[in-house]
Amino acid sequence: MKPYKRAITYGTFDLFHMGHLRLFERIKEIAEELVVAVSSDAFNAIKGKICVIPFEDRKHIIAALRVVDQVIDENSWEQKIEDIQKLGCDLFVMGDDWKGEFDFLTPYCHVLYLPRTEGVSSSEIKASIQK
Repeated sequence: MKPYKRAITYGTFDLFHMGHLRLFERIKEIAEELVVAVSSDAFNAIKGKICVIPFEDRKHIIAALRVVDQVIDENSWEQKIEDIQKLGCDLFVMGDDWKGEFDFLTPYCHVLYLPRTEGVSSSEIKASIQK
């Protein structure tokens, strides 16, 4: 039996790569179910991010992965508490580059920051393409 029933993670997941997949796999090692919230294009615009892959395509890619049990839309910073409560999540996971940013969620579930996969990031991929 895994220590957590349902985990949730959030991200843009543009230019899907091994770092994204490895994050999902590591979460599934400790949680029975994985919910992935994909940032909408409108929300990314608020964050100042421009995606290469459109929102609906990013959602479709994530949903096609066997390690992912459910995909939801991320439309605001504020929705996390509601998502956790509505979906019954007992684990919230983000990369350790966000360490401390989501500690306010600890009254609702366990918060875990996992190390990022070395040598790969969407930003680095975008930068290498633009050269």
